[in-house]
Formats: sequence, C-alpha cells, structure tokens
Amino acid sequence: MNRSKRKQTPTSQDTQLEFFKSPVQLRTPPSTRYQGSKLKLLPWLWSNIADLEFDTALDAFGGTGCVSYMLKDRGKHVTYNDHLRFNHLIGTAIIENSRIRLSDDDQDSVLSRHGGTKYKDFIAQTFGGIYFTDEENAWLDVVCQNIPTLRGRFKQALAYYALFQSCIVKRPFNLFHRKNLYMRTADVKRSFGNKATWDTPFEEHFRGFVEEANAAVFDAGVPCHAVHHDALRIPGDYDLVYMDTPYINKNGVGVDYFDFYHFLEGLVDYANWPDRINRQRKHLPLNGVRSAWSNPKQTKEAFATLFERYRNAVLVVSYRSDGIPSEDDLIDLMRTFKQKVRCIHFGEYKYVLSTNGNSKELLIIGQ
Repeated sequence: MNRSKRKQTPTSQDTQLEFFKSPVQLRTPPSTRYQGSKLKLLPWLWSNIADLEFDTALDAFGGTGCVSYMLKDRGKHVTYNDHLRFNHLIGTAIIENSRIRLSDDDQDSVLSRHGGTKYKDFIAQTFGGIYFTDEENAWLDVVCQNIPTLRGRFKQALAYYALFQSCIVKRPFNLFHRKNLYMRTADVKRSFGNKATWDTPFEEHFRGFVEEANAAVFDAGVPCHAVHHDALRIPGDYDLVYMDTPYINKNGVGVDYFDFYHFLEGLVDYANWPDRINRQRKHLPLNGVRSAWSNPKQTKEAFATLFERYRNAVLVVSYRSDGIPSEDDLIDLMRTFKQKVRCIHFGEYKYVLSTNGNSKELLIIGQ
C-alpha cells in the first residue's frame, strides 16, 4: 500500500496556524477547511474567558470541534454537541476520544477491498459528474462500507474524520452546495483554488488526515463527551455554555450547514442515503426541514429560548456585528437573563469566502 504522506501545499489554513504564535499557548487542533471555523480566533477567545469560573462546559454548536478542543486542552470537562451526525463523529474522534488511534493495519483495512464482500456502488451510480470523478466515487463507495467494520467507535470516528476532511479539500470552495465538478476538471487558467490538492488521490489525503487526527488525540485527565442533540434538548447542566450558532447576515442570508455538507452527512448514513435524497435539485442534497437558525424571522426567538434553557450557566456567544438579530438586540436579549453582559470586539477579521469587509467578529458574555 502507498504510505506516502499527503503533500503539504500552502493554503489559508497555513496562515491560520500562524496565529498560534501568540502568548496564549494552546495545543493546536487538527486542520480543517470547514465554513466559519473559529480556529484562528482561539487564542483571542480563550483570553476573554480564561478568568471565568467554570469546570464544566457545553459547546452547543460544536462544528469543527476546535473550541471544544481548546477547552479540553485547558482541562475543562467538555461536552461537544452538534445536530449533524458527521460533526458528532468529529467530536467523538478528537474530543471524547482520549487514547485510541488508527494503526497502519486499520488504514489498510479501510482502503482495501475485502475478499468475499459484495460492495454496493450507490455513490458511483448516483453522483457521477457532480462532486468527484468516477474513479473517486468508486473509491468512496468502498471506504464508506469498510469503515463500519473497524472495531470500536473511536476508530470508526477517526476514519470518518479523515474521510470528511479528504472530501472537503477536494471540493471547490470546500462545499457541496452545487454541482460543479467541472471547476476541478476544466482545462483553464485558474484564479482561485488549489488544483494540486484537488488532483491528489483520495488515499494520500486520507492517510495524511489520519496522521493529523492521531496526533491530535490526547488525554486531558478529565472526562469529555460528544453528543448529538438539538441544542435546546441537550441533557445536563453546565457551568458555561458556548454558542456559535449559524450566522444570518444583515440581508437575511443564512449559513445552512445541512445544505453545505449534506454529502458528508450521507456518508455516515450510507444504507439509508438513497431514501433521503432530494432528487428535484441538481446537486442531490438530503431532504430536511429548514432550521430556525437559518430563518431571519425565527432566529431571535431561537436565541431567547436558548438563553432561557441555559440561564443558570455563564453564556458565551460568538457572533458577527452585522448579524440578524443585531448586535444591540442580542445584547439586550441576554440582559433579560443575565445581570452582567459585556461585548468584546475582535477587530479586523475576515472569513474565507466572505465579501463583507464591514462585519466584525465579537464575543458576548453574560454572567
């Protein structure tokens, strides 16, 4: 088997990791190109919550897991939550997992066809010409069916983590929001993207991301958990609740993670994937109900319900200055539940793909 390391190519992620050269010494989480990741902001975020009194913490919208990873590194009892199944597996792999890693034999097992196994070819038959090449789709079919044969949920979660990241880096814009394989394959001069990364074989990416994930596993000396719930229905009480909800800009356009990453969600539900697809749309997303967090008419009420649910905890909200509800509305809303509310602005910070230079990152803390 090819055990060569994934080639390192300069990306925005390399620039992000430079931010860790700060006085705040934090263990570096594994890389990701996930939309809206707070990776670059971790030292700033920690500097503003380090003096708060808390031992248990809930990351209610866990996403990439980088904030949970930071809290775990600081010795906090962290509960990572995300309502998407693929994200929950990321939390399981690098937050709840404290010692299990994938061996070379485990990787070989995932990447090889097993004799006597009759593999389905659902991805190859369904997604031709949409996201990946025919050869890549066939590879995905095999790997999807091999991962569940690994012994132990932590090994499976680590393998899924590497699979998700491999899929993301091979996608234009790192998303699955439209049918656009042609952007990878067209023989044209390019002003964006990284064709070398797109053309790197899946197996090479996979092994590289396994190496990163294995290196990220550590024992914090305290139990940490990964759960999969609606943010309003997470059991238990916590000293601090961190909330990084999906963002809706001032024009009412929201970030729909379910639509952006539906393909990854399908990978972890391979057996049921055919029955969940919306075949009326060209990029074949999953059927689903639109969340209140992507609806500008419902999001303020959703925040109120969230603050009420966790009113006994210190509330920490990552937000954008031009979001809906407005910064002032959100601060006023938190004041109905907390006596002391403060808002800290990061300053000039621009997300990848963002065209809004006036939007500022901020942190709202209620005690």
